[in-house]
Amino acid sequence: MFQLSHLRCFVAVATELHFGRAAALLHMTQPPLTRQIQLLEHELGVRLLERAGGSVRLTPAGSVFLREAEDILRRAQAATMAAQRAVRADAGCVTLGFVPPASFALLPRLLAACRQALPEVHLALREMQTDDQLEALGAGRIELSVVRPFAPRSFVESAVLLREPLVLAMPAGHALAGAGAVPLAALEGQAFIEYSPSETRYLYEMVAGRLRADGIAPVVVQSLSHTHTIVSLVDAGLGVALVPQSATRLRFEGVAFRELENGVGLHAELHLAWRRASRNDLVDRVRGALLAEFGS
Repeated sequence: MFQLSHLRCFVAVATELHFGRAAALLHMTQPPLTRQIQLLEHELGVRLLERAGGSVRLTPAGSVFLREAEDILRRAQAATMAAQRAVRADAGCVTLGFVPPASFALLPRLLAACRQALPEVHLALREMQTDDQLEALGAGRIELSVVRPFAPRSFVESAVLLREPLVLAMPAGHALAGAGAVPLAALEGQAFIEYSPSETRYLYEMVAGRLRADGIAPVVVQSLSHTHTIVSLVDAGLGVALVPQSATRLRFEGVAFRELENGVGLHAELHLAWRRASRNDLVDRVRGALLAEFGS
């Protein structure tokens, strides 16, 4: 089986496309470098490099193998760093799931707060929808979650991290864009891009329930799961949408955002969730640091 040293030699030659420069980069002479490449090719049973005079080029197999070799070296380095962190006090790795909208504003603040309170802790991030995160929490594949509100689960506890109002997103040239706060009734008959009732149930039910209660009937033109995609369709002029205020950070030039005149009850929350039976001291410290900074 090939060794990491073989991969380092191959990547150096494949990057430099020159044995002499690669040898200098690796602080070795050219003959042992050539031998390392030969051993790797023999182990794989394929030729990775073509040598013609003083020039070197990758074979098709070499081009494919280069990507994999670089990935293996990156993961080996990450594993080494994780092991080194684990022997230091207050060090280690915690896996944090998050819903995509958390990346607009909350996630960078969470990472900064954790880095400030626990600088030796590494947060490994996993982007997932709420239901997928809850399943992963229960299975132990992740340890903390940033999720939308969810139906109670016996194995999960949670606390509010962020509560923000919904705002109206509309094309910049829309008739309502020149107004101040927009009354919810102004959505009557408007082309409307809604959240998916199956994949983004929390936001869908909040908005659809309020519109039904107020007797307001926009014309739904699309049902989508991701805020970024919804705002991009608003930017394309397909309609208007109600989105969390943090979506204003997306900075689409063709989109105007306005507050709602009567938006009581139209607030989106993000929660921190964790396994109720967790006995991991490091996870507890990270959770405590985040709730101390953001919890309500």
